[in-house]
Amino acid sequence: MKREKNLAACGFCRFMRALAFSAVGAAVFGLSAKWLGADQQTIILSALVGSVGLVGWINRKRGR
Repeated sequence: MKREKNLAACGFCRFMRALAFSAVGAAVFGLSAKWLGADQQTIILSALVGSVGLVGWINRKRGR
């Protein structure tokens, strides 16, 4: 019987997935803050919070 590799658990795959979701979270939250008329510092902070939040949410869902 051949053992299957779990490619979703490799370190490089997890790193690339985290980069992708952090970029999506930063774009969504940053652009929505810009659309709402926030200043530049608030846009940057909301993009940071959005990226961390989306990666945390995805990792929480994968643990189940």
